[in-house]
Formats: sequence, C-alpha cells, structure tokens
Amino acid sequence: MTKKTNEISVEEKLRALYDLQIIDSRLDEIRNTRGELPVEVEDLEIEIEGLNKRVEKFQSEIKEQKEEINAKNEVIDHAQALIKKYKSQQDNVRNNKEYESLEKEIEFQELEIQLAEKRIKEYSAKIDHKEELLADLELKMESLREHLKFKKEELEGLVAETQKEEEFLMKRSQEFEKKIDKRLLISYKKIRANSANGLAVVGIERGAPKGSFFTIPPQKQMEIAQRKKIIVDEHSGKILIDDELVAEENAKMKSVIKFA
Repeated sequence: MTKKTNEISVEEKLRALYDLQIIDSRLDEIRNTRGELPVEVEDLEIEIEGLNKRVEKFQSEIKEQKEEINAKNEVIDHAQALIKKYKSQQDNVRNNKEYESLEKEIEFQELEIQLAEKRIKEYSAKIDHKEELLADLELKMESLREHLKFKKEELEGLVAETQKEEEFLMKRSQEFEKKIDKRLLISYKKIRANSANGLAVVGIERGAPKGSFFTIPPQKQMEIAQRKKIIVDEHSGKILIDDELVAEENAKMKSVIKFA
C-alpha cells in the first residue's frame, strides 16, 4: 500500500483533494439551507431543560416548606394539649407556688404556639410566592415546547428534502477520502475546519486565491500551474491549484456528484 501511495503524483493528489472539496462544498450547501434551525432547536432544548430544573427545585422547596408547616402544626397541637393539661392541674393545686409554676408552663406553651404560627405564616407566604413563580415557569415552558415542536417540524421537513442526497454525498466523500493519504487528508480537514466558508483547496482568480485580495507573484503562479508540489497560500493557509485544473475537475465531478 505504501509503495502505491508514493507512486501517486502531486497532480493526482491535487485533483483528488479538489474532487473531495467539491463534494464537501455541496454537503456544506445542503446543510446551510437549514440555516440556524439546528442551533435554534438545540438552544430551545437547553433552555427548556434549564427551566425544568428550576421547576423541580421550586417543587422540592414547596414540598419542604409544607412539611415544615405540618411539623409546626404538630407543635401547636402538642402545646394546646399541654395547656389543657396544665389548666386542668391548676384546679387541683394545693398552693400558689404550684399554681404559678403551672401558669408559667402555660405561658411558655402559648409562646410556642405564637412562634409556630409565625413560622407557618412565613412558610405559607414563601409557598404562595414560589407557586406564582412556578405557574409562570410552567406557562413559559409550555410556550417554549410549542415553539420547539414547530422548529423541529420545520427542521425535519428541510432534512427530509435533502436527506437522500446528503447520505449519497457523504458516501461519495468517504470514497474519495480513501484516495488521499492520511497526512494530507488530516491537513485538508484541519484547513477546512479553520476556514469560514469550508474551503481548503482553492483556485486562482485574477491573480489571487479565490476569496482573497492578496495577489500571488507570477513566479509562484507558474509553480502552481506546474503541479509539481503542493503549495499553500501564506495568507489564508489554503492549498492552491491552477484555474485549468479547477475547470477540468468541475466538469468531471458534475456527473460524479449528480444525484437523481
């Protein structure tokens, strides 16, 4: 395999790279027709997930505060039972000291009731506030879910229109990748990833790389046209090919990537 790869000329490598670029550029066009929809769908899903966590947090806090109210009601019931007991005992005391002692116990339990009632009011106010926030959140989530459903249907419709062609091109892309040696393919993909328009291999237009304003010296243009070595543009980092090769490969690849 190594020997065969070494036998491939630079020109053949350049043609293979540009052919792959043609396929990948068409894939980019298909995916770009979906615009920002995939990002919008993802953002909506993340937002709904975040709101759902807030809903769960509020529900947990409301549950805890209701449990606190139940606990305070038990404190009140217990205190009232003790007050009733102490008042009953006051009817049978033998002296003022015992009566005053029971009176103090009654006063203490009454304070316990007042404190518990105060806490119950505080917890109830917090519950009311959180339930209002919860209702607002649930309304917002319902609206976002409807919006997400609409966006997903819109995205699914666009995907369905181009899915078969995209799958066909992805298969062709993989086939053409096999024609390129590993190191060169890695470089191609790296350049593509760093390029705003996804172009890693470009031709020369009016003395400058396609999409660039920096002209190439005539001597270097001649070297590019000779196809003896792979030349990378020092400004854009893209691999350069001559316009004749571009025209030939564009004509050839029309039938290769044609999707019926």
